[in-house]
Amino acid sequence: MRSEPLIGIPCDRKIIGPHPFQAVGEKYVRALVDAGVGTPLLIPSLDPPLALEPLLAHLDGILLTGSHSNIEPHHYSDEPSYEGNFHDPQRDATTLSLIHVAVRMRIPLLAVCRGFQEVNVAFGGTLLQKVHETVGHHDHREDTTQPLDVQYGPAHALKLRPGGVLAQIAGSGTVMVNSLHGQGIRSLGRDLLVEGTAPDGLIEAVRLDNPDTWLLAVQWHPEWRVAENPFYLGIFQHFAQAARRRAHARI
Repeated sequence: MRSEPLIGIPCDRKIIGPHPFQAVGEKYVRALVDAGVGTPLLIPSLDPPLALEPLLAHLDGILLTGSHSNIEPHHYSDEPSYEGNFHDPQRDATTLSLIHVAVRMRIPLLAVCRGFQEVNVAFGGTLLQKVHETVGHHDHREDTTQPLDVQYGPAHALKLRPGGVLAQIAGSGTVMVNSLHGQGIRSLGRDLLVEGTAPDGLIEAVRLDNPDTWLLAVQWHPEWRVAENPFYLGIFQHFAQAARRRAHARI
């Protein structure tokens, strides 16, 4: 019998030297451990993907991480990708399918940054490829010349949905979050409810409108120094509760 939930994390496929590698940012693995969510298990992103249902049957939760790469636009639009836009088609092939399998199997899912965008696209939503060049929106990118603690520091207020999951976690109607993304939601995917918006109206948090499946997706990075931020920690602890319920139900 397992002592704690098993949490799957789909990998990025990265070329290092002449070889492809499967990789996950350590901060995401560390957040699962530091927040007491469960034991991380890395899921390779391959094309074609692994058979997902037999794998996910052993999991109690899934964390979709942020990444340097962006979803290829053909998954949500007929517009071309801009020059220099970095893609990871193997991750696309894995995660966009995995989301639907996880929902069907009622596996709790927390999505961050790229993962947030993957959730929106998987449910038929579309993305802005360059939020900072879109009329009416602010520049949500980080200043990469600054130290990491500054890049991941509070960047803007987030207006929370009254009575929503995040408002309950925060204990208030607004909260400060970091901001390190160039892309964002253009149109909201079906069956998704808005949980939070930035000052410019950009959707930055959603949950699945389905009482049978716990799915929360956020555009910012709550994994950063998770134990030091009560709101960020609360998100991971809420995820942990859902994963424990799943684990208990499968014993």
